[in-house]
Amino acid sequence: MEPDPDPASEQSGVAFDTRSKTLLERHHRTRSLLRQYNQSASDDQANRFELLGNLLGTRGPGVWVEPPFYCDYGDNIHLGTGVFLNFNCVFLDGDRIEIGAGTLLGPSVQIYATSHPLRSEDRIYDRDGVPGYHTTADPVKIGRNVWIGGGAIVLPGVSIGDGTTIGAGSVVTKSVPAGVFAAGNPCQVLRTL
Repeated sequence: MEPDPDPASEQSGVAFDTRSKTLLERHHRTRSLLRQYNQSASDDQANRFELLGNLLGTRGPGVWVEPPFYCDYGDNIHLGTGVFLNFNCVFLDGDRIEIGAGTLLGPSVQIYATSHPLRSEDRIYDRDGVPGYHTTADPVKIGRNVWIGGGAIVLPGVSIGDGTTIGAGSVVTKSVPAGVFAAGNPCQVLRTL
C-alpha cells in the first residue's frame, strides 16, 4: 500500500511519503531557514526571533533557541512563552510538537513526533523501482514549566504533564503525569515533586 503522498500536518497515524513534492518543498524551505538561524549572531536577538517566527508554527515572547537547532518542517512546532531549548536539539515534527510556557530543554534533547512501522514489509514499498518508505506521525505535548534533561529522547504520541522533570538521558516511551520526577530507559516515574 502506498502512503498518502501529502498528508495534512496533523493527520496522526496516517502513513505518508516524506519525498512527496509538497513535503520536499517544505523540507527545502526549512533547511534554508535553519541555515540562517544556526549561523546567526548570538547578540542579534531581533533577527533570531524573526527567523523563528518564519520557521515555527507559533512561538511566544521570550523564546530562546540555542543554535544549532534542527527540525523537519518547523511549522508543526509550537513553543509557549519563555521556552528555552539548549544547544543541538532535534525535533522530528511530522505532527504537532507543543511545548508549554516556561519549559526548559537541556542540550541534545530529541523530540520525535515521527516514526516508521516496525515490520519491514509495512515500512518499505516500491516507488517506481526505488524503495520508498512509510512514515507515520503522532503529536507530542509537553506541559508548562517542565524540565527535560540533556540527551533525553521523547517518542511519538507522548505527553508530559505540567511541572514534571525528566532526567538526563531518559527515553520517554509513554506519557508522564504532572508534577513528578521521571528518568531512565524506559523512563519511569521515580517520585512526586
